[in-house]
Amino acid sequence: MEHRLRKNNQFNYIYKKGEKTHTDNLTLFAVKSKYESYKIGFSISKKLGKAHERNLLKRRMREISRKFVSIPSFCNFVVLAKENAPKLDFVELKEEMIKLFEKYENKKHS
Repeated sequence: MEHRLRKNNQFNYIYKKGEKTHTDNLTLFAVKSKYESYKIGFSISKKLGKAHERNLLKRRMREISRKFVSIPSFCNFVVLAKENAPKLDFVELKEEMIKLFEKYENKKHS
């Protein structure tokens, strides 16, 4: 099952209706879904660097979400990179994404 958001209107819906969670370098928008599998998209502004830098960041975020982060089902997510996100190495980005999803989980259960 492919877990990627692709359509612009899906991203816009999640931005509008989504619940926000922040860390220093990332913002998570989350919306409940009626489907069990989750969908996730990554948004990186052109202000954050050239195409190859943005693509590297996106590939890293995709890999981290696939292997290291426990992502809740019945939700759709957009991870938005902030200004300093491209400067993070893989390990720092991994820690940041894990912290982001833990923060979301804790917020949801409190």
